[in-house]
Amino acid sequence: MTNLNEHPTVKNYYANRLPPGTVAEPKPLKAKELRELILRLGADDVGFVSVGRSELDDQRDYILKAFPHTKTLICIVVKSAKQNLRTPYRSIANEEFHNIYDRLNEIGREIVLELSEQGVEALYTPSGFPMEMEQYPGRIWVVAHKPVAEAAGLGKMGLHRNVIHPKFGNFINLETILIDREVEEESVPIDYSPCIGCNLCVNACPVGAISLDGHFNFAACATHNYREFMGGFTDWVGTVADSKDRHDYHSRVTDSETASMWQSLSFKADYKAAYCISVCPAGEDVIGPFLEDPKQFYDDVVEPLRSKEESLYISPNSDAAAYAKKNFPHKPVRTVGAGIRPQSVPHFLKSMPLVFQREQSAGLNATFHFTFRGAYKGLATVRIADKQIEILEGHIGKSNVLVRSDSDYWIAFLKGERSLAYGLLTGRILATGNILLMPRFERCFPK
Repeated sequence: MTNLNEHPTVKNYYANRLPPGTVAEPKPLKAKELRELILRLGADDVGFVSVGRSELDDQRDYILKAFPHTKTLICIVVKSAKQNLRTPYRSIANEEFHNIYDRLNEIGREIVLELSEQGVEALYTPSGFPMEMEQYPGRIWVVAHKPVAEAAGLGKMGLHRNVIHPKFGNFINLETILIDREVEEESVPIDYSPCIGCNLCVNACPVGAISLDGHFNFAACATHNYREFMGGFTDWVGTVADSKDRHDYHSRVTDSETASMWQSLSFKADYKAAYCISVCPAGEDVIGPFLEDPKQFYDDVVEPLRSKEESLYISPNSDAAAYAKKNFPHKPVRTVGAGIRPQSVPHFLKSMPLVFQREQSAGLNATFHFTFRGAYKGLATVRIADKQIEILEGHIGKSNVLVRSDSDYWIAFLKGERSLAYGLLTGRILATGNILLMPRFERCFPK
């Protein structure tokens, strides 16, 4: 093996390196100069947040795992073409989503390369759909761009859970860059919400994922809008596997659905709706037409999306099913699995609030204690009351039902591979107390 110290690259490095102790601690970057650089490279707005900021307390471990030397986060905004996102033709809207993702990633890459030339180490975390799929169905993103954007003063999340920029509205996309330097002047959150409380996002959502009181039905949104992503795709694969032959498959899946899935696989996955973004009138550059003539704005932007005939992908007996039947009877419902399949008991407990169907829980007021044994051992409390759910570690308070279960069987039950009744009969699941509450509990969580 060659002596490392004799290698030309190594010799050249040491020959040009300053002696240890002569290199001063790098000075913080000037915010004005950094902002001008980033805007020149194509961003439409930018903000800076120290990694130590309290707003990032629940994100910091993930940030430092991605880039341990992070001292500052740079959040950049690129605005999108709003009319492309407002059209009922989803091919046009989705092409704009993909274009803006590509543009953001190219800008992020250029920023990182430019900073590298200045001696600043940086990492850009790509915009677009997260892809850490080995962690699915858990956290599949590296950095959560939305809370970073809020901390960076680039907007606030509205009722629809999208960041609304004070100028560009929700017609933006975000990217975060991690750098190993401090910035002299940090950004601060804006002191108001650009959301104007018009509730048009509630009106436009075809599956009732957004509620007037601020509740968000994650499962309804994910099942329909992300039909050709993650859980929707795995549910479709299950349909393919379950089909006896092509005739059976065609009886379950229409030709247009098959073609759409192929297009998503070939040309990047497409959203089915995202109408909450389409109809939002908030933001200084966006709000004019809504203020001038609200009825005309509704007729031009909202009504075409509401009246569009399209398939809605909905889990059976879910809140979304009842909502669609009442509010969008002209839109055919395709009954599908939610595709959210817990892989472990901890994930089951963590995901319960996301898939909880509060309308299905109406009238249920009960506390469930869980004791898990087998591969996973642990205790948990689930409280359901007044259409709200609370998950607690350990056995807290008095229970109406005590459930003891083999952890592997419980996960198989959640995946639909085993039945609750069979588990009770065979002793894999033991329930004491008011066990008549168990079917009510099961209805609160779509499979």
